Amino acid sequence: MEILIYLKNSKMSILIILFLLIIRALSDLSLPSYTSDIVDIGIQQKGIPNAVPNQIRAETLENLKLFMKDEEIQIIENSYRLDDTGYYKLYLDDKEYIEKLNYILEIPILILSQLENNSTTKLEDIKIALNNGIISKEQLIDMKDSAIESMGNLNSNFIQQKAVLFIQKEYEAMGINIGDIQIKYLLITGAKMLGVTLLMALASILVGLIASRVAAKIGMELRQNVFKKVISFSKNELDKFSTASLITRTTNDVQQIQQTIVILLRMVLYAPILGIGGVIKVYNTKTGMGWIIAAAVGTILILISILIKIAMPKFKRMQEFVDNLNLVSREILTGISVVRAFSRERYEEKRFDNANRKLMKTQLFTSRVMSFMFPIMLLIMNTITIIIVWFGAKGIDLGNLQVGDMMAFITYTMQIVMSFMMLTMISIMLPRANVSANRIKEVLNTESSILNKPDAIEKEKEHWNGVLEFHNVSFHFPGAEENVLENINFIAKPGKVTAIIGGTGSGKSTLINLIPRFYDVTIGKITIDGIDIRDISQKTLHDLLGLVPQKSILFSGNIESNLKFGGNNISDEAMIEAAKIAQVSQFIEGKSQKYKSQISQGGKNVSGGQKQRLSIARAIAKNPKIFLFDDSFSALDYKTDVILRRALNKKVKDATVIIVSQRISTIMNADQIIVLDEGKIVGIGTHKQLLLNCETYKEIAKSQLSPKELGMKEGEL
Repeated sequence: MEILIYLKNSKMSILIILFLLIIRALSDLSLPSYTSDIVDIGIQQKGIPNAVPNQIRAETLENLKLFMKDEEIQIIENSYRLDDTGYYKLYLDDKEYIEKLNYILEIPILILSQLENNSTTKLEDIKIALNNGIISKEQLIDMKDSAIESMGNLNSNFIQQKAVLFIQKEYEAMGINIGDIQIKYLLITGAKMLGVTLLMALASILVGLIASRVAAKIGMELRQNVFKKVISFSKNELDKFSTASLITRTTNDVQQIQQTIVILLRMVLYAPILGIGGVIKVYNTKTGMGWIIAAAVGTILILISILIKIAMPKFKRMQEFVDNLNLVSREILTGISVVRAFSRERYEEKRFDNANRKLMKTQLFTSRVMSFMFPIMLLIMNTITIIIVWFGAKGIDLGNLQVGDMMAFITYTMQIVMSFMMLTMISIMLPRANVSANRIKEVLNTESSILNKPDAIEKEKEHWNGVLEFHNVSFHFPGAEENVLENINFIAKPGKVTAIIGGTGSGKSTLINLIPRFYDVTIGKITIDGIDIRDISQKTLHDLLGLVPQKSILFSGNIESNLKFGGNNISDEAMIEAAKIAQVSQFIEGKSQKYKSQISQGGKNVSGGQKQRLSIARAIAKNPKIFLFDDSFSALDYKTDVILRRALNKKVKDATVIIVSQRISTIMNADQIIVLDEGKIVGIGTHKQLLLNCETYKEIAKSQLSPKELGMKEGEL
């Protein structure tokens, strides 16, 4: 049902596919009847299809009229006309009319044939008796009716065969070459089969093309929807779904659904059409062997049910193991340098091998279970063929069945079984597709915990001053009991630098993450120009901020595309100025392609310091109202750090600057320094003020710099 929901926007394509599949099924179902005609009519009956001769001698026609009623004679006379050769030719070839003629002619032909081969009763004697009034026409008709009653036990096939033999002799008597009739019939029927086959092939190709396009479009839309959803997630949702799992859901799971849709449109829709058509055709053959199909279908349904019951739980587990394998692989490859540095290659190999083997064992189990299906299906098909041939041979021997009819019955039966095999194949894929659909649905149905209000404020960046204030802010992560931050109160003003420092785990980065609403505060509020950031649209909020994260991130492309990442409105002049302020212009100008120089994925082709400076330049080029530097100077040497901050101070005179740092030297000249300890503010002030009245700050300072570097005498610390 989930997959069918994805198809709702492709109704026209599905209707076209359904139409083409009906054409294909009709073509497929017509081929066995053509084969039957070739065997029964083309070979056995020398190309003569029924008891209606295309040409007949006048004498023979008159003899046949002896055993016809007046209205039947009228129909015959209206159907045949005398031509120049002296023979009567059939000039009406309407199918329904031919069937009526066949019904009228077959018994008189059979009687005439028996009279010709009868040694006691001769046709001439009957004619003489009729002419002399010894017997009447009514008595002859009664003779015909008695013959029909006496032949009631005879099969219609037997009667037709006798009639065909009579017509063959009639043709030979007129000098008509039976071989030419046979060859003509075989060629015409063969041409029809070829045309039907080409039509079936064309329909199959078009169905495959349209199905592939529909599936590809749905796959594209699903990937796009999942990606859009993931992009809208806050860190709460990203923490809920691992990165490896989201990648698997966007790629592997979508591909699984895409493949299933193709099979669904090409096979699952076709199977019932072919199966129902096959049942109708089998019923029309009237061979009396329908019970064989019922037994075969029942056996197949039992087999499918058993296989699905055994394999379904394993298919669900398989996707989980794929997730786990991706997670382990990503983790190992991302931290490969650490793995090598600690000589943990063997351990990580075992960990990967464990995840790999779990997936392999599950795949092997499902493959082994499903591998039983096709041999058993083939066994069922071959057994059915043997049973049909066995009972069909008895029918042929009794004259109740023709060889071609038996061949057609076998083909129709195989088509019915094949339709169930198609459904069995989809039953293999559906469990995995079901798991994939639910995993994608889980992502799409997950609402972000951070959303815009309906009346969220949207104003251009120029209309904001950038006054940032924390009002009694407390925060804890979802599911956690203790607060990471508690009772945070401070104000950061434009043109001023606010620094945040504290020990590891004191909540510095968490505090920074609250400003762009990567997380929402648990208690209290954060305001910009007195407006709660939850009342501002996220786009407007993010336009006001220039974030340089703790871990510098660059995107594949070139230097220009990375520095202009903040918007298309960033000019080349602004980009170059930002590079100079970030002290990265010398590195760029030294490259042959300068700002067009390529940056690999994740910025792997530049050093840590260069990556950090490019990240800083990217934020500066955006020209935001509030700068957020999350430990963004850690990879810089002291000299570069000092030069960069001096140049930055000149550039950001009207902006609010917040710097998170572990280094006292980076923040000692800040306008205000906030000291965090275990999520609480333990000191606010300038560098000198904190040295005098904040023990935590003093300890950090003493651990990093000497009294002289701090601008104090030995005894003052």
